[in-house]
Order: sequence, then structure tokens, then C-alpha cells
Amino acid sequence: MREHDPIKYKQMVKSYQEKDEPTAWFENIYKEAQGDYKAVFWADLEPSPYLIDWLEKHPNKLKKENKKAIVVGCGVGDDCEALSEYGYEVLGFDISQSAIDLCKSRYPNSKVTYIAADLFDYPKEWFQNFDVVYECNTIQVLPGNYRIQARDAIASFVAPQGFALVSCRSRQKGQQEDDIPLPLDENEINGFELCGLIKDSFLAYDDNQEPCVPHFFATFKREKR
Repeated sequence: MREHDPIKYKQMVKSYQEKDEPTAWFENIYKEAQGDYKAVFWADLEPSPYLIDWLEKHPNKLKKENKKAIVVGCGVGDDCEALSEYGYEVLGFDISQSAIDLCKSRYPNSKVTYIAADLFDYPKEWFQNFDVVYECNTIQVLPGNYRIQARDAIASFVAPQGFALVSCRSRQKGQQEDDIPLPLDENEINGFELCGLIKDSFLAYDDNQEPCVPHFFATFKREKR
């Protein structure tokens, strides 16, 4: 397994951003894993505990059968599989075909549909078609206006009465401006309210890394048409 070099990683991401190819580098990360999902350096290899907590505490938030969920930038599939276990029909997508191949090989009998797709050019049938939209750490690796485009696209997946669950690193406004990934400040995550969604909950917390990294976990709801 190749050891992760954070300096080279940031240089690589910045080089693609400077070429205005802000998502082209994801394939490099997953391809370098050479078929081993454990070799993807950012993969936790377990679903988000905050996603699980929301699913456990809000079993009746969606009063309907055949609930559908979509996972943005699904990586190696942990969150997709968790949503599937909680009864959702799940679509997991990633810009990287190698990531999708890892998911399919890791979960050969999965009920989840895994596909390669582009957040900035998604199928029109995804519009307001999902009861739960889970976004974890995608926006924070994008530069400039692409962050707003990504937010708007993610929000557009949320069906009436559905929810967007947004998890990310966090920062104070005006700080860490040169970081890669660039955490979201509170104004940025609240930007989902500009997309026809209403904030349902908001949590600021520090993770258990050493040193700890501050995060947000926020949920937003789309009301009826």
C-alpha cells in the first residue's frame, strides 16, 4: 500500500484546479488503490456515525414506502450500504469509474446501484427525485464557484418532503483560505437555504483525530410543492 503524502496530494489537487479541471484528479486517487479499497487514504471503511445517528433517531421522518436515497461522491460505498440496510433504494455515484469498480468488487451482492456520473452534468431524472440526499466532503475539495454549483446541484436532488444531509469540515469565515481541502464556513453550509430548502438541524463538532478537526453536520428539508 502506497503511503499517503499530504504535500504531494495538495500539490496535485491544486494543479488540477489551476487547469480548471476540479474533479479530474479523483480518478487518480482511486486508480492508485489498484483494486484495494483499503488503500484509499480518506476512506473510513465504515459509515458516518452522524448519518447512522440521524437514521436511528428519525425513522419516521419520511412517511412513505419505497424511500429513495442518493449518495454524492460515494467513494468506497460505506454510506450507501448503510442507507440500504435502513430500507432505502440507494443510488451511489462518483466521478471516478475506479471508485465505482471498487464498490462493486467490495459489495458484489449489494442492492445499491453504483454508477459513474458527474455532479455538474447529472441525469435530468435525478431532479427532486430522492428522499434523502447524503453529501459528505465533496464541496470542500472544490474551488471557487464550483462549490456553489455543487451545492445547487446537490440541493436539486431533494424531493418534496425530502432531506439533504450535509457533512463537512468546518472553519471560521475568513480563515484557512489556502487549505486543501477548504472547509466550509457557516455561511457556506447555510447556503442550502438559498436553494429552496429549510434548515432542519445543525451540529458543530470536533472529530476524534489528533489534533481534532472541526466539522459541521447539517440537515435541510424541502417542503411540499
